[in-house]
Amino acid sequence: MCGRLNVTDEPIVTSLMEGLGISLSDVKPIYNRYLGAAHKISIIREVEGKRCLDNSIWWLLLEKANGGFKPSKYTSFNTRYDKLNVPRSAGYKAFRESRCIIVASGFGETEGKGAKARYHDIFAQDAAIAFGGLCREWVNQDSGDITLSCSIITIPPHEKIKPFHTKASPLMLPQDDDTMDLWLASNFNKVEAFNDLLEPHLPQDLLVQQIDKPSIHAPLGEKVLIQAD
Repeated sequence: MCGRLNVTDEPIVTSLMEGLGISLSDVKPIYNRYLGAAHKISIIREVEGKRCLDNSIWWLLLEKANGGFKPSKYTSFNTRYDKLNVPRSAGYKAFRESRCIIVASGFGETEGKGAKARYHDIFAQDAAIAFGGLCREWVNQDSGDITLSCSIITIPPHEKIKPFHTKASPLMLPQDDDTMDLWLASNFNKVEAFNDLLEPHLPQDLLVQQIDKPSIHAPLGEKVLIQAD
């Protein structure tokens, strides 16, 4: 995916967050029509057996800067599925110990470059999307402050999405079984149980809208329905 999220405060989004055990009367998620890579987004994770919603830098690898941390020079807002089981990769430990869910209305994809670039917004139809993600904590050794970072796992491009983006697809978790509960369980490290999730699969209907550019997002043409598998 191309580093664009749409997170609205629509009931479909808030109800999914609340269904995952988050009390929105206690915390307020980051809502924005366009949340870009390296900016802060809200994630749901489990800490010491309790689910919480935290704000995280959407860039898994950080480096020290001005007494804190900033996104590193290595692009890491996505974590590729084929790196999850490589022991020295950035996501190896997080895949086993600190998975998270990013709830969103939709996401953006870009195909091509320059004047030939095509931009699309992709939404779940009458629902929200639960992206499978990873997170890491970065501790400032002087102050003890913790900075949280995250990424969204990408899987091979789905044939139904290839007309709009050919490189990869974000991992969208099923919402009709216990997958999300297992994904958030911090004490569950038998990650082979997630093997099927790392294959191309659409768990819900999607709507695709071509737009002029992400900053303006004026629609071009009609929406296209992509049906779930």
